[in-house]
Order: sequence, then C-alpha cells, then structure tokens
Amino acid sequence: MASIVLVTDSTADIPAQVRDKLDIAMVPLKVNFGDETYLDNITLQPTQFYEKLTAFNGLPTTSQPSPSDFYEVYKKLTDEGHTVISIQLSGAVSGTYQSATIARSMLDESADVTVIDSKSASYGYGMLVVTAAEMAQAGASKEEIIAEVHRLRGELRLYFLVDTLEYLKKGGRIGKASAVLGSLLNIKPILSIDKEGFVFPFDKVRGQKRAMGRIAELLEADFKDRPVNLTMAVTPGYVEGVSELSELLKQQLNVQTYLETEIGPVVGTHAGPGTIGLFATPASR
Repeated sequence: MASIVLVTDSTADIPAQVRDKLDIAMVPLKVNFGDETYLDNITLQPTQFYEKLTAFNGLPTTSQPSPSDFYEVYKKLTDEGHTVISIQLSGAVSGTYQSATIARSMLDESADVTVIDSKSASYGYGMLVVTAAEMAQAGASKEEIIAEVHRLRGELRLYFLVDTLEYLKKGGRIGKASAVLGSLLNIKPILSIDKEGFVFPFDKVRGQKRAMGRIAELLEADFKDRPVNLTMAVTPGYVEGVSELSELLKQQLNVQTYLETEIGPVVGTHAGPGTIGLFATPASR
C-alpha cells in the first residue's frame, strides 16, 4: 500500500525498535578505524563503538553517505508508489544533506521526494523524524507533516554536555591549551546548535553537577510551564548523574513524554564518551 515514508540518516540516533515500528528508512554514515570501515548503527553499534574507541590509538574518522546511497533508497520507495520525506543531519556540519539533495535531482521529476535540512544533530532531529513518521501513520498529508517539521525545527532546544574536551581537541575543534586548561579546572562545556545548524559553545561550567543544573535552568527558561517532549541521549556505559539529571528535569519542567536513547558512533566520534544530549520540543498543541 502506497504511503508517506520517512527517510533519515544514522546520526538521528533513533532507536532501532522505534525505526521499525514507524517504518523509518535509514541511510548510514560510516565510521573508519584506520583501514576498517563500519556502517554507523548497522555493522557498528554504540556499545561496540565506545569499546573500540577506548582501545584505539588515535581518533576514528567519519564519512557521509554518497548520493547513490540515498538514490537507491529513494528509487525503491518511489517505484513502489510511496511519497518520501527525507530529513537529514545539519548541512552546516556535514555533506549528508547535500548528498540527499543530489540524489533527489537524479530521480525522475515524477518522483515525490522532499528533502529537508534539519539544521540539527543527533536526536535533536531524530525527534522531528519520529513526529513526522507518527503523523504519516496517523494519515496526515505531506503538506501537514512538512509544516509541522518546520515548526518544531524552529522551537527545538538542545544542549550537549561534554564530559571531556579531549575529543574536541583531537577533532581540531578547540586548541590543545584549551583542552588542557579545561581538564585541569574540571570545566564542562555546554554546546548547542544555532538556527543555521552550526555547533557553538553555549556556556561552560565548572563541575558536572553544576553543569547539569545549568542545563535544567536553560530548559526551564526556554519552556517555562509549557508541556514538553524531552529526550536524553547518552553514551553507553555512562551512568554517572544521568538519573539525577532526569529527575531534576522532570521536577522543573512540565514533561509530557520522556525518552532515553544512545548517542551513536558518528556523533560519539566528535563528542567523545561521557556526552549527554538533551533535546526538547513543545508538546502537541
């Protein structure tokens, strides 16, 4: 039966069981440990990745899907008569969105494919994809779904609490001196993403507990008493303070739905183990 199908890429960090339930198609990015290449969240799962990362002498690299990777998925779905809405990782931090756009141009004009730049990362846009897929299953039109994705994209709030500056330093995103100083002073940077999809340092706080409290303050200021859908994404095996932060957020926010998920290999390559991501959108009106 023809329907609206959501397509995304692996950095949305949507749990496999959620993707399966909502029939979300996923195109994986790649993670390279030296000469070994893995498909993000397919041949390399988060727990396996962080084990390899700890043992690896250096920093793995990542690579985006090719246009042909997207083309194969789009072609199959549209040949079956489906309408496709494809939501990708921020074009400001990856060429994944560009690959998807090129793939769209390779199709016949009759193919009904809409590609959207999420201007976000990890479950920040995973939330958009899931909402869109739920709407599709409920019978919403393509126009209704796209309008809601754009609305939520503008109202999404996300913060990443990075446990260590070491991986940002290895990836060339901060200087060595900053990383050393941050480690010595126990500085915990809080990162966010701006309206254009660029990652930027939002704040920095000394100590993990204070940093968690700061994120709770920021989200409370963002939403006040409005009901929110909240997701916490963590690196597997990292549990210190997560339950405490979860309870704090539930006390200070009007949380309508709450989900915990894992930060996958590609995002973890750049953020490092011990990263926590908080993503919130207004609950349905």
